[in-house]
Amino acid sequence: MQRLYHQRIPGDSITTPEFAQRLAASSTEIGQPVCAYLNRRGQVIRVGVGTPRQTQIPPLELPRYGEGRLSGIRCIATQVKPEPPNESALTAMAIQRLDALVILTLTGSGFQRRGGGGTGYIKETYLAHLVPPTAEENNGNLTTPLAPIPYYLSPPQSLDMLSAQDFLDLVDNLEAELQREFIAQTVESDGDQVLLVGMKTEGISPQRFEDGLAELVRLVDTAGGRVLETVRQKRSRPHPQTVVGDGKVQEIALTAQTVGATLIVFDRDLSPAQVRNLETRIGIRVVDRTEVILDIFAQRAQSRAGKLQVELAQLEYNLPRLTGRGQAMSRLGGGIGTRGPGETKLETERRAIQRRIARLQTEVNQLQAHRSRLRQRRQQQEVPTIAIVGYTNAGKSTLLNVLTSSEIYAADQLFATLDPTSRRLTIPDAITNEPQTAVLTDTVGFIHELPPALIDAFRATLEEVSDADALVHVVDLSHPAWQGQIESVMKILMSMPITPGPALLAFNKIDQVEGETLRFAQEEYPQAAFISASNALGLETLRQRIGQLVHYVSTLS
Repeated sequence: MQRLYHQRIPGDSITTPEFAQRLAASSTEIGQPVCAYLNRRGQVIRVGVGTPRQTQIPPLELPRYGEGRLSGIRCIATQVKPEPPNESALTAMAIQRLDALVILTLTGSGFQRRGGGGTGYIKETYLAHLVPPTAEENNGNLTTPLAPIPYYLSPPQSLDMLSAQDFLDLVDNLEAELQREFIAQTVESDGDQVLLVGMKTEGISPQRFEDGLAELVRLVDTAGGRVLETVRQKRSRPHPQTVVGDGKVQEIALTAQTVGATLIVFDRDLSPAQVRNLETRIGIRVVDRTEVILDIFAQRAQSRAGKLQVELAQLEYNLPRLTGRGQAMSRLGGGIGTRGPGETKLETERRAIQRRIARLQTEVNQLQAHRSRLRQRRQQQEVPTIAIVGYTNAGKSTLLNVLTSSEIYAADQLFATLDPTSRRLTIPDAITNEPQTAVLTDTVGFIHELPPALIDAFRATLEEVSDADALVHVVDLSHPAWQGQIESVMKILMSMPITPGPALLAFNKIDQVEGETLRFAQEEYPQAAFISASNALGLETLRQRIGQLVHYVSTLS
């Protein structure tokens, strides 16, 4: 088997009878399947004992020729049983994007196994290769595709017929078709092509799981990506190394190759080790839900304070994930094989990030102190402050605009507003009904399981909520999961170091709600205000409720 590495096959041949017989002889000798991987120059680059699935090359070790291309490697494998390649072999071919997969089935009789027959060690051969998803049947030999990968599998043929085929012509034509398919997909898309992975564990209801996936689709869309497909799995608990387990990783890798995904997004937080393991196995960049949210925040930050807090959150998130990132950095560790020049670059990057985090922490503390002085000044003037809180895209900025005649940015997007904005609001006094002035502050939207890195970095912004005299909790009543959103917001509010003041529920977008849902919410929350900020419905009632809330807070103090 070692001498197989010294063999070389002509560039225009899939294999030669001599090489195939030598490979089959080695397989017969040890009684195990053997796989040889060759590049387009006809050089053997890898020999392994086992099936194509067992000996496949890790995606990160494969040559990268760009999208719409194959890997430039073909696999010639032996198989003891005289049958076509099975699903696992074809899946391994798809994951590696092999130029071709050749299966050599061994002869059954001892006489022929010793090389005495005309066929030598080989009974028959099969040739398989990928085809574009839109390809039509080729001479009636296109099999029912492995969902969802389409492939061509030849009927059984002799070794001589296989060796006579022009390999370069086959690959050139195939890559031309794949390139046309890729260009067509590129024209239709802009940005990352995303494959979502969702995992339902115990304690999560089916509805909550689907709502979470739907929200993640919107997050990806807001970040500028396009979701191509979603892979779901149900497990009792996450796999410690790959989250989803070995079998599902193979399915994810296959699906990503099929749909042309350039990014894998998981619906949960991943540890640095899990990200590295997944990227090694799949060969495509993997991010979690937190990283998608951080990317959105980075796009939305406009003010210096917002950019400062976003950068701090990103650095704190990326610091533990620095190990193993990039070809120029070796992995951090101690012992044989982990020391070397690459470690210097890694440690230099780590220390630079730590110094930058320290400087940003200082600036955030200064920002906190500045905001605190502004709030103290308002308190000395006895001006009540009301903070608008709620789930992202509930309509908080739209409500602030219509109540205060402002023109801050508001859009039907997740996290459209990142920087807190304060405006003067006129509300009626609860006793005299005379107009009085209050300060209304729009805050960053909340989301289910708000990442800890964001909570820590945005503590200067979230203090606007903690120090407000009262809250207006805006709820998007038109959202199917509005009750879960209320629970998520309340959970975040209760987790703050300083418990916020009393809150008034304001159910927004009532013009988009069915009557049954509206009646249910009115029965469950009789003290709430029901409004449509975009259509200016119920705003006077809301002002009166806010005035009553401010009066209630003043009596408590």
